[in-house]
Amino acid sequence: MMPDPIRLEIFKHLFASVADEMGVTLGRTGYSPNIKERLDYSCALFTGDGRLLAQAAHIPVHLGAMPASVRAALDHCALFAPGDLVILNDPFCGGTHLPDVTLVSPIFVDADAAASLPHPRLYPAAHTAASPHFFVASRAHHADIGGMSPGSMPLSSEIYQEGVIIPPIKLVEAGRRNEAVWELILRNVRTPVERQGDLAAQMAAHTIGARRVAEIVARYGLAETQRYAEALLAYTERMARALLATIPPGEYTFEDYVEAPPGPDGSPGADLPLRVAVTISPEGLLADFSGTAPAMDGNLNAVLAIVASAAAYVLRCLVATVAPAEVPMNAGAFAPLQVRVPPGSLLDARLPHAVAAGNVETSQRVVDVLLGALAQALPSAVPAASQGTMNNLTFGGRLPGSGQPFAYYETMGGGAGAGPHPPGAVAASGVHVHMSNTRNTPIEALEHLLPVRVERYALRRGSGGQGRCRGGDGLCRDLRFLVPVTATLLTERRRRAPWGLAGGKPGAAGRNRLLRGAGQAAAFQDLPGKCTLALQPGDVLSIETPGGGGWGEAQ
Repeated sequence: MMPDPIRLEIFKHLFASVADEMGVTLGRTGYSPNIKERLDYSCALFTGDGRLLAQAAHIPVHLGAMPASVRAALDHCALFAPGDLVILNDPFCGGTHLPDVTLVSPIFVDADAAASLPHPRLYPAAHTAASPHFFVASRAHHADIGGMSPGSMPLSSEIYQEGVIIPPIKLVEAGRRNEAVWELILRNVRTPVERQGDLAAQMAAHTIGARRVAEIVARYGLAETQRYAEALLAYTERMARALLATIPPGEYTFEDYVEAPPGPDGSPGADLPLRVAVTISPEGLLADFSGTAPAMDGNLNAVLAIVASAAAYVLRCLVATVAPAEVPMNAGAFAPLQVRVPPGSLLDARLPHAVAAGNVETSQRVVDVLLGALAQALPSAVPAASQGTMNNLTFGGRLPGSGQPFAYYETMGGGAGAGPHPPGAVAASGVHVHMSNTRNTPIEALEHLLPVRVERYALRRGSGGQGRCRGGDGLCRDLRFLVPVTATLLTERRRRAPWGLAGGKPGAAGRNRLLRGAGQAAAFQDLPGKCTLALQPGDVLSIETPGGGGWGEAQ
């Protein structure tokens, strides 16, 4: 029987509302600035066999990776019971990098729960372990998960240096928390109270998600709910294929680079190429990354889930560019997408390669090469390169007075790439782009919680690339530290500026600098894009983020 289009639209919004409300709950109950201020998390709803049914508009880098986490939970925890909750962060088993901790919960709902509204029976007492009807999942970036430096984003050479590795295991079983696992995780991080609070916030979000799913089933019945879940996935796939068919078929290639960290002697490392050939055909979109550099000794390596996330994000943007109506966010939208990655390459690293920066920096470059290729197919739709980095900063030390350890992580906005808009238009400035969709930490929150003073926070005027439409400007952020800290920078586009399109000029490359002490004779010294620093009270770290590329010949 064909689904009713009105009811299909209702279910589309009902499923999306589950993920949205989970996200609101997680943001409001989060403990760390990274969760409650920067909103560095994602929430999603899945079918009982692990297909993405709805994802809130949170973090794009989580988009294609969350299904891998749910699949890992299904594969490693074959039997589920009501009240179970799986935790994982292993990049080589469903994760992306170690600070991203994912929770996955099965949902069992009673098909006869309608009479119990507004509190439907989520977990019938007589229910035995079986196939769940749905899953909910959340992924949050935890500001510290252990490892060799505060913030767990070190200049690592193997994954064991990056923090505690959690394979897919049941943190909660049949409603009872595994205290041994809980204590093991908290014992291996620098900030256990903060981690405990953020994990509790994720668990609260799952409770809300399960409750909302049960209320949907109570109102419409289990069979009807599952039927419209399948109908929505099929409808979305038809939409995506129809819209892809409007793009000129052919093969389009592009190449870009990630900037390797300095060598042991301080000399710049050789930049690492990412190459892609995008084929548009009646079968869909194929992204072949043959020719990409092999995996490296440092932490710029990525796992397949990250590449899938970046490709899914680009496909989503592409479909939105040519779509006359909103395409739902679910597995159907990505059915026409195929990704090929050389095994053992920078984009398919194998254990024990380090991957901390692959999730945040290499993912941005995957987006850039895909958009660069697709700009040849859709020259009047694809924008120039945006800042192409998340400008990752981590630092940590001990709080004055109490001596308690602290760890902090943030990413910073920059310039967006200009697109084919009317002459004189300017792209957005000081924003997070592409694979990052977080906020900047407010100065008031940062200075209230940590021994640091923000001495400058402003737009980097003139850093956007010139053109008929100008790229957005980057940011300037200067931090003076009030206690000794260890800080790590993982940034890109410091040597290779974001490129322009259609005759537009590149945006300005980013710049990192350090001022030692407060003496009048002191001067800022340039820093590499990736480095770890031992900083003393009075030292100032200055970060200037890249501007976006310009679009079109200036008139």
